[in-house]
Amino acid sequence: MAASLFKWLIFLTHPLYITVTEINHNPKDKTLEISCKMFTNDFEAVLEKQAHAKVDLSDVKNKAATDKLIADYIQRHLLLKLDGRAAVLHFVGSEKEADGTWSYFQVNDIPTVKRIDVSNSLLYDNFNQEINIMHASAGGVKKSTRLDYPAAAAVFEF
Repeated sequence: MAASLFKWLIFLTHPLYITVTEINHNPKDKTLEISCKMFTNDFEAVLEKQAHAKVDLSDVKNKAATDKLIADYIQRHLLLKLDGRAAVLHFVGSEKEADGTWSYFQVNDIPTVKRIDVSNSLLYDNFNQEINIMHASAGGVKKSTRLDYPAAAAVFEF
C-alpha cells in the first residue's frame, strides 16, 4: 500500500508536458486542417520568452496581439511538407478551454495527400521533457505517433 501511494505522489508532483497536434485532410474543401492543443500555462511561458513580456491567453482585450504571437510561434515550430512540398500554414484562430489552448491552422488547395513530413518542436525551447503526440488522417486512414524531446521529425504515409 505504501509503495503504491508513493508512486502516486511522485506522479502528482512530476510535471507533465504534452502537446497534441491533429492534422486532417478535408477532401471536400481541398484543405488540410491542423489543430494544436497545449497546456495554457506552458504555452504562455514559451510565448512570454518569445515576446519578452507577460502573456495572458485569457485576456480578450489583447486577443489580436496574442493570436499573432501564437501564429508566429507555431509557424516556426510546426513545419509540414505535403508530398515533398513545403506547406504554408494559415492561422485560423485560437481558443482557450479549461487549462488548455487550441490553435487552428489550414493549408489550402490540397486535393489529395499521400505523405506528410512533419517537424514538430512545439514547446521544446522551454521543456526538455516535452512529449508531442500527433494524429494525422487522410483518405479515411488515421495514423498517430509520439515524439519525445528532442525528436522532432515524423512521417505519415497514406
